[in-house]
Amino acid sequence: MRRIILAVIGCLLLVGLTLSGCVTEVAHGFALTVSSAIGGSVTSPGQGTFSYDAGTVVDLVAEAQAGYQFVEWTGDVEIVADANAASTIITMNEDCEILASFEVIPPVRYDLTTLSTAGGSTTTPGEGAYSYDDGMVVDLVAEAEEGYKFVNWTGDVGTIEDIDAADTIIIMNDSYSITANFERKYTPMVAGGAWHTLGLKSDGTVVAVGYNSYGQCNVGNWTGIIHIDGGGEHTVGLKPDGTVVAVGYNGYGQCEVGNWTDIIQVVAGRQHTVGLKSDGTVVAVGLNAYGQCNVGNWTDIIEIAAGANSWHTVGLKSDGTVVSVGGNWDGECDVGDWTGVMQVAAGGHHTVGLKSDGTVIAVGRNIYGECDVSGWTDIVQVTGGCQLTIALKSDGTVITAGWSDYGQRSADGWTGIIQVAAGMVHTIGLRFDGGVIATGGNGSGQCNVSDWTLT
Repeated sequence: MRRIILAVIGCLLLVGLTLSGCVTEVAHGFALTVSSAIGGSVTSPGQGTFSYDAGTVVDLVAEAQAGYQFVEWTGDVEIVADANAASTIITMNEDCEILASFEVIPPVRYDLTTLSTAGGSTTTPGEGAYSYDDGMVVDLVAEAEEGYKFVNWTGDVGTIEDIDAADTIIIMNDSYSITANFERKYTPMVAGGAWHTLGLKSDGTVVAVGYNSYGQCNVGNWTGIIHIDGGGEHTVGLKPDGTVVAVGYNGYGQCEVGNWTDIIQVVAGRQHTVGLKSDGTVVAVGLNAYGQCNVGNWTDIIEIAAGANSWHTVGLKSDGTVVSVGGNWDGECDVGDWTGVMQVAAGGHHTVGLKSDGTVIAVGRNIYGECDVSGWTDIVQVTGGCQLTIALKSDGTVITAGWSDYGQRSADGWTGIIQVAAGMVHTIGLRFDGGVIATGGNGSGQCNVSDWTLT
C-alpha cells in the first residue's frame, strides 16, 4: 500500500514539474496587439493579437488607403524603432498594443499674388496674396480708373485663359504672380499742321495754336480723342469708337469723314485725309489730283503716313514692306524695295522709314540733305517736315537733317523728348514731363506752346 502511495506522489510530482515547465515558457512570450484608425490598415504583421518570443524583431508596415496618408504609430511605442515611419520594426520585450494612425491628405494649395500698375487695380480676387487648392479655377477681373484702360496680364500667365481680357480666369496648377497692366486711355501727343500746332492731352481733350483762318484750331470742344493730326489747313481727330472728327478747310472734301467707322489711325496730308481701318484696309478723302487717295486696294496695312506738306500717302505693311501713292516728282514714292521697316513718315517731297534695327532710310527730294540719314542709329521715331527730317533717339535726344531757314533744325540737341512732330517750317517736341517745346517759323504763333502741359 505504501508503495502505491509513493508511486502516486511521484506521478503527481512529475506532472507538477511538467506543468511548471509550460508556465515558464508562456511567461517568456509576449503579446502584440495591432490595430488601425480609419484611412488605412497594418499589412505586416496584420491586425489582431500576435504572440512572439522575447527579443523577436517584428516588421511593422502600415498602408494608407487612397486619399489618406500615414501619420504615426501610437500606443506602446517606446519599443517601436520609428513611430513616425509607416515601415518600421518593433522588438518584443513586453506586451504591447499599437495603433496605426492615418489622416486625409490635405489638398495641395498654391499662392496667387496679384499686382497692378498705375491706372487701375485687380478687383477680383483683389490685390495681394491668396491661397487656392490645386486645379481651382479663379476669376480674374481688372478695372481701370478714369482716363485709363486695361492693357493685359503679365507675369506667370501660362494658365490664364485670355491675357488680353480684363475679365478672365486662371487655373491654379502652381504658385503664380501676375500683374494687371494699365495705360492712359488718351496718350498725350503732339502734331503739326502746316502753320498750326496740336496737342492731345491725357484727358482726351485737344489744344491748338497757330494759323486759324479756316477754323483748323477750333478743337476746344473735342473730347474723348485718342489720336490727332494736322494737314495743310485742317485738323483730324480719332475717337475711341473708331469714328473721326475734322475741322478746317474743306475745299476738297478732306473733312468729309463723318461716316467713317472702325478706324484705328487717321492722318492728314496737304489737302487730303487718310484712315486706317482695323482690318488693315485704308480709306481716303480729299484732293486726289496726284492719286494720293488711291488706297482702296491696300490690305494688310498696320500704319499710314501723310504729312501736312505732302501730296502723297505712305502705308506700312505687316511684313515690314512699304507702299506709296500720289505725287512722285522726286521719287518719294519709290519705296517698293524697302524691307524691315517698323515706322514710316511722309515729308513734303520725301519719305522716311525707320527700320527695326534703329537705322533710317529715306527717298525723294534731297536738295537740303533731308534724305542724308544713312548714318543715323538708335532711332525710335521719325517724322518729316517740309524738306526736313526729324528723328528721336532712344535716349530722348533729337537729330535733324534738311532745310533750316526758319531755325526748324534748332531741335538738334533737345533732350528729355518722347515724341516729335513737324509743320511746314516748325518742329515740335513732347517732353517726358508733358510739356511741349517748338522751334522754327512762328509767323502764326504756331510755336507758342511753352505753357502747354499735356499730362
